Parts: sequence; C-alpha cells; structure tokens
Amino acid sequence: MNIKKPLRIGLVVGETSGAILAQGMLKEILQRYPDAVVEGIGSQQLIDMGMNSLFDMNELSVMGLVEVLKHLPRLMHIRKTVIRHFINSPPDVFIGVDAPDFNLTVEKKLKAVGIPTVHYVSPTVWAWREKRIHKIAKATNLVLGVFPFENEIYAKYNIPFKFVGHTMADSIPIEIDKIAAKDALQLRADNLYLALLPGSRKREIDALLNVFIDTYQLLKQKHPNMRIIIPAVNLEREEQIKEMLKDNYPELTDYIISRRPAREVMMASDLVLLASGTAALEAMLCKSPMVVAYKMSGLTYMMMKRLYKPAYFALPNILANKSLVPEFLQEQVNPDNLAHHLEQVMSEEREDLLLDYTAIHNSLAKSADVESSKAILSLIGESQNHDD
Repeated sequence: MNIKKPLRIGLVVGETSGAILAQGMLKEILQRYPDAVVEGIGSQQLIDMGMNSLFDMNELSVMGLVEVLKHLPRLMHIRKTVIRHFINSPPDVFIGVDAPDFNLTVEKKLKAVGIPTVHYVSPTVWAWREKRIHKIAKATNLVLGVFPFENEIYAKYNIPFKFVGHTMADSIPIEIDKIAAKDALQLRADNLYLALLPGSRKREIDALLNVFIDTYQLLKQKHPNMRIIIPAVNLEREEQIKEMLKDNYPELTDYIISRRPAREVMMASDLVLLASGTAALEAMLCKSPMVVAYKMSGLTYMMMKRLYKPAYFALPNILANKSLVPEFLQEQVNPDNLAHHLEQVMSEEREDLLLDYTAIHNSLAKSADVESSKAILSLIGESQNHDD
C-alpha cells in the first residue's frame, strides 16, 4: 500500500538575519507542502511556523575568530547532537542558513550519508579564506547566494550555485514614505531622529552602545531637537540596553527603545549609526543616510587585517564597489570621528546616493523566497511522492 509521507526538512539557522531568509523560503515550501515536518535550530518566528527547534538559536550567535573559542565545547556538543539526530532520522533535505563554521560541518557529514544538502547564503569566500570553497564543494549539493557577484567564484570552481537575490530587497519598497514611517512609530515631525543600531549580539552592544551614545551627545550640542531611537531585537537585548543606559547615562531621558523591527525604525529616522553587518544592507534598502562602524577583539582584528581581501567592509560599499557610506573600524570608532562624519552625511546632497541605493536594491530584488524554495524543491525532486 502506498502511503504518502510528509516532506521532512532539516533546517539550522544561526542568527536573526538568517532567520528572516529562512522564514520567507519556508513559507513558500509550506504553501506547497503544508504538512511538511521541519526541525533543527531556528528562531521563535520559525518555531511559530511549526518548526521543532532542538536548541536555542542564540547559542549559535557567536562572532569573531577569538570570541568563538570560549564557546567551542558547547558549540561542538550542539553540532554533534544535530548531526546524530539527522543521521538517525534523515530528512528529505537539510538546509543550513548562513553560520558556515557550524553548518558546513553538519552538511558535510549529512551529504556523506546521502542526505541532499543546501547552504543558503554563500560564505564570504570572495572576501577571505577562498580555500573554504573546497569544503563547501564537499559539504553541499547546492549553494544559494544573495549577491550577484558571488556567481563568478562558484563558476570558477564548478560548484552548483544559484543567485536568488535577497528577501529584504523584495519586502522593502523601492520608495520609502518617511512621513508614514514616522507616523507609524508616533514620532514628532519637528524632531530630528538618529537611529542607533549597535548590533543584535550582547558583545556588539557592549562594544558599541556607549560610543554611539557619546556620539549622539556631541551631535545634540549642535542639534538640540535630535532624539535617538534604538531598536532591540529581543527582550534580552532590550534589558541589556536599558541597564547600560541606566548605569552609564542616568541623566539621559530623550531616547526611545523600540521592539519594532529595525527596518521600521530606520525608515522613520533621519540618520542611522550602526554596526556593520546585514543591518547596513537593510539601512541601504530603507534608503537611510548612514555611518557604519565595527569593533572586534584585537586578536581577531589582527588576523582579519592579514586575511581580508576587499577594499571595504560595509555591505553597501562592497555591493557598489565604491565608498557610498562612511565606514570605520577599531580605534577609528570614537565619538569625535563618528559625530564629524554624521554631520557631513546630514549636510550632503542625497540624490546621487539615492540613485546608487536604488540601483543596488533593484539588483537584489529577485523574489528570493520563491526562487530559493523552487531551487530546494527542484534539488530533491518536487514531484516525488515520498512513498513508503
């Protein structure tokens, strides 16, 4: 007797930005296979979609070559458990979203026992450690990329790759209605709003929030109507931000901590100061004037200086292959420097910047959720019946 089995999907997501990609892709798959069983590691939003998460996703959100070391025993335990789980109970496909140091090892072990594997978001082999491409070849049946220039390196090594665009470029409108965005957050029309995004991880906030607040206080001397708005990715980060402000800036009252999505905050703000990463791409898609900063441990920075190839680190600059937005690292990240460049950004004509932002936006808006889901289902044979 033929019994139709539900589609089984293994999915491991390492952080918030990857979870956004996974949600859109999974939503498309679930429209076709509403009874699909999804398990692995994911965000609360993915759990709300029916995913069974074996561990808390935040345990994987560790960045930096040195920072990972102290978390290594726990990360290795989680990875070993995930590999054993999927070998014992094989899914129809395993999808690792970003988190390459974690996911590529899982994918390699699963591919070796015949489980089709997909890696969504190419590791930055174009930026550093190009030799990782050989590990990617052994670990994956397909790589889904979010940037168009990545195709070249995968073609060079003859590795199955598909550029699907970026789901954020599909979901954010090309033209931003700033007045409506301010109204949605109930912001006053006569104030100047600076959005501060020091990062979604505890370490990033520890490293950058105080510098960002000091920068704001310098700007406020010239712009008394300036206010800050800080989006917090979850309750834990919100509590951390509140605690730091209370301890270090007890006199500060003119700020808003928002649990609304970061993009809503950036759309409504006049200016953005943020930690480098996916947030810079999102700010660009929101057509926000910005300054990008990042601080890492001294040892990580020394290693990255030797290994990192591109001329820029902020995603808008990498995608444009020119300096679109000011970017600062390490000791350059100080209040005087950041305030000076934010002043410059405020005073500049924005027409050319907007044209560049829009061109990049259009190049990334390729229906990523649809294209990624189609590529995954095609890999495993979307017409298969999963018969017993």
